[in-house]
Amino acid sequence: MSQPSTERERPDARVTRGQDTRARLIAVAREQFGERGYEGTSISSVLDGAGVAKGALYHHFESKVALFDAVLDQVIAEIATAARDAARAESDPLAQLRAGCIAWLELALDPAVQRIALVDSPGVVGWARWRALDEEHVLRGMRASIERLAAEGRVQREHVVLFAHMVLAAVNEAALMIAGADDPEAAFAEGTRAVEVMLTRLATAP
Repeated sequence: MSQPSTERERPDARVTRGQDTRARLIAVAREQFGERGYEGTSISSVLDGAGVAKGALYHHFESKVALFDAVLDQVIAEIATAARDAARAESDPLAQLRAGCIAWLELALDPAVQRIALVDSPGVVGWARWRALDEEHVLRGMRASIERLAAEGRVQREHVVLFAHMVLAAVNEAALMIAGADDPEAAFAEGTRAVEVMLTRLATAP
């Protein structure tokens, strides 16, 4: 005998419950990947922390790598949001670009961000995927700022796309330097100065 409609779980309720489970798994995995690194985090510890069964995890993620990929996607999206928010506080396009880059370097001081976004990600998801996520979330904002510089005649328009890729690569290298430094605060100060010099010279009228 079928259950009355009032007793059956509605499809939208099942979707919401599934979304909540997925979000909880990502949140717990992010905490553990950030604290212990990819190799130091086990599926069982994530399951215990999230309070879900193994089947629920594998319903959303086919592997530990897929779970890490989802965490990495979220972290890089948050980096992009921080950069965008910092840029929006400025009116000059060069100041916007500088503020966004420095916001990323500030996040590189966070050990959890270091482990997830810089140290473990190339080896876990591969360089191509790491780069694709960076371009999806971060590159757009950098390119927009450089396009505004070009509109003001401060950057050659034909180089906008290449410059955006070059700036992203340079800031990522500075973030990696901070992550691997014995004195991250000193490395951050040096990286910030170097980025400021680079961007100022980039925006010198041709």
